[in-house]
Amino acid sequence: MPIAITREVSPAVNECELTNLERQPIDYERACGQHKQYVAALRSLGLEVQILPADPHLPDSVFVEDTALVLDECAIITRPGADSRRPEVDSIVKVLTPYRKLFHIQAPARVDGGDILRAGKSIYVGLSTRSDTSAVGQMQEYLRPYGYEVKGATVTGCLHLKSAVTQVSKDTLLINPEWVDRQLFKGMKFIEIDPSEPYAANAVLIGETIIYPSSFPGTQKRLEAAGIRMVIVDADELAKAEGAVTCCSLIFN
Repeated sequence: MPIAITREVSPAVNECELTNLERQPIDYERACGQHKQYVAALRSLGLEVQILPADPHLPDSVFVEDTALVLDECAIITRPGADSRRPEVDSIVKVLTPYRKLFHIQAPARVDGGDILRAGKSIYVGLSTRSDTSAVGQMQEYLRPYGYEVKGATVTGCLHLKSAVTQVSKDTLLINPEWVDRQLFKGMKFIEIDPSEPYAANAVLIGETIIYPSSFPGTQKRLEAAGIRMVIVDADELAKAEGAVTCCSLIFN
């Protein structure tokens, strides 16, 4: 059974790091309720969900995706771009150790998991305010023996690569072409977001179904027209912390 690692929302979430958004009050109880809905969606798609306890000292720790890249052959423990987030990796190391051989991104390189998009044997790393070319080089060294190619992808206008593009089927990406160049992703098909919904490119692909936020009805219609199956969840509260649906889980077999 596939596994999803999640973490409950920190009661300190209002102290989260912000880069591209203005700070707005986050309703903690509402955020927790939406996170429970997200966990239920994961379970409805056949995943075994492991829920780590909230950490009151780590405001962004609900966004577990940023701490690791988990592949079939191994896992890479990241070195998050924000100093305040680096302690988040410690608990994830303990969780992943029984499942995978672990590699660690070494200082001074920086990379958030939200900047890492895998499509088959190609791994794209967003070159953003949180991730750099040094991390790309280290990842390539770790993953070359397993047949992966790691490529940098310049990101503009958003926090992470997966704010701009995510996979919605085996050969199709959902993309905001204003934030990342589609020419980087050779051999892939594309669905463009509704231009009025710039943050709509983030979806979690599980099997042949995506988990998708309810906040983007225009893009949802485009996905439906393309035959993409969806489980819709509310995720607008954690979006105030620059979080999205991919951010809240680490999924692997």
